[in-house]
Amino acid sequence: MMDPRITQLAEVLVGYSTKIKRGDVVLISAVGADTIPFVKELHRLALLRGAAYVEYEMSFPEIDKDFYNLAKKHQLDYFPKHQLTFMKKVDVFIGLRAPENSMVYANANQAAMAAWSKKLRPILEERVNNSRWVVTRYPCHGAAQDAGMSLEEFEDFFFAACIADWREVARQQQKLAGLMKRARQVHVKASDTDLRFSIEGMNAVNCCGERNIPDGEVYTAPVKDSVEGYITYNTPSIYQGKEFNGIRLEFEKGRIVRAAAPANEKELNRIFDTDRGARYVGEFAIGTNYNITKPMRNILFDEKIGGSMHFTPGMAYEDCDNGNRSAIHWDLVKILKGDGEIYFDGKLIHKDGLFVHPRLLGLNPPKAKGKARRGR
Repeated sequence: MMDPRITQLAEVLVGYSTKIKRGDVVLISAVGADTIPFVKELHRLALLRGAAYVEYEMSFPEIDKDFYNLAKKHQLDYFPKHQLTFMKKVDVFIGLRAPENSMVYANANQAAMAAWSKKLRPILEERVNNSRWVVTRYPCHGAAQDAGMSLEEFEDFFFAACIADWREVARQQQKLAGLMKRARQVHVKASDTDLRFSIEGMNAVNCCGERNIPDGEVYTAPVKDSVEGYITYNTPSIYQGKEFNGIRLEFEKGRIVRAAAPANEKELNRIFDTDRGARYVGEFAIGTNYNITKPMRNILFDEKIGGSMHFTPGMAYEDCDNGNRSAIHWDLVKILKGDGEIYFDGKLIHKDGLFVHPRLLGLNPPKAKGKARRGR
């Protein structure tokens, strides 16, 4: 018998996130065989909502790794025009992954991965800028293991984080987006972290289940050359098949001038040398999903942790564009629970993982709302 939560989540994606309607062309892109029950349900609901055409594609990281390790220059130089042609016809894109092995690319050719990422950038940009898209994960043993849970425990956690009243989340987060959009200067203070930067004139985006599931963040972008200071991230990050811990970045005039990571510093700097924009920041965000309580070693979850922030080297988003361009967009997370303060224009709005600004108390988990008031 199928878990009813699969249907509930599929209804969120097709009904709320992407609003599939009659006549739409839909692409469901799945990674990993464990996604098949979810793909089947998404496909069924998209058809019932009247989509004109529903295509689904499956890919597998172990096969992709062979491409990175075996491809010659002419193969890496080949641009799959047919994919871009079809993406221009796609109205709705749903992406889902069931990562059985988060380290599958650890021994892949990293230069080939970077080159292929650059080559496919026009397809990604077409999808991001011109379709109604949403991406999510799906429970599997690999993801559960990364999170330090049994599969059953991870399923409970996953569905609790993903199935929510996203319209109410949107209403509460809009208060934070409003404050962020009006702010000029941001100051972040925490252990081995002291950052100052401008967000004057930048947009603020309310992320409430329309692009990511799970969701729960509000983001902007720093003025490109305004970032000064340093930050040490306290959440593991898996990027290009390698795990990084304790990343410390120092900034001058917006640029990363020093980057360190225990046991992985050379690889860290190789990533930041991908292109000029890789050493500038394209996103600053505050996480609000308090159903995500600890790192999952999966960025789709970790960047939403209630009481966290992420400060992202690389590409800026079109809807909050500070002009930075890069082949990378690396969300790196700093959890502020018990240790950290965020100020907008000198006013404390977030302390030790909770919102303390009077207009933002509704974003805190119910048991913490009184505590946040007393802690101001």
